[in-house]
Amino acid sequence: GKAGRVYGNLMGLLTMMKSIPLAYNKDMQEDKEQIFDSIDTVKLCLPVFCDMISTMKVNKAKMYEGAKGGFTNATDVADYLVKKGLPFRSAYKIVGQIVAKCIEENIVLDNMELSEYQKISDLFENDLYDEISLETCIKKRISAGSTGYESVEKQIEYVTEFINGKKDIY
Repeated sequence: GKAGRVYGNLMGLLTMMKSIPLAYNKDMQEDKEQIFDSIDTVKLCLPVFCDMISTMKVNKAKMYEGAKGGFTNATDVADYLVKKGLPFRSAYKIVGQIVAKCIEENIVLDNMELSEYQKISDLFENDLYDEISLETCIKKRISAGSTGYESVEKQIEYVTEFINGKKDIY
């Protein structure tokens, strides 16, 4: 429920910023109310989330199956084709065709037969499934704040320290 309030504040701020003429940024009095309201709202919600997260139980198998749904690894298919020498623009177009086919057949990228991939491009080989597995996709994410193992571990460490009062939110 509180998310709507914070999103509303964001939309108000974005609209305000878009409407200000160039170099007329001295008169930003209306932004304070929305910013402080959002900060206060988030501060009120954080303890609830901390208690919830500290007591929740995770069903890893269901999460894994849920992560396999959708097309989170579609970019990795394009990257695979680029590694094989195809320009990204062409790879992107091919992946669009593949995703459309998967949607039509109600399957995910991991479950599409190699022969079907090869009908679309002869660059696909047996190594495709290793390249687009969730595990490989996660290992390739190495930037700060990403979904890669190292980054997530750092984020968990930070949040744990925050929950235990050893770190401030800012």
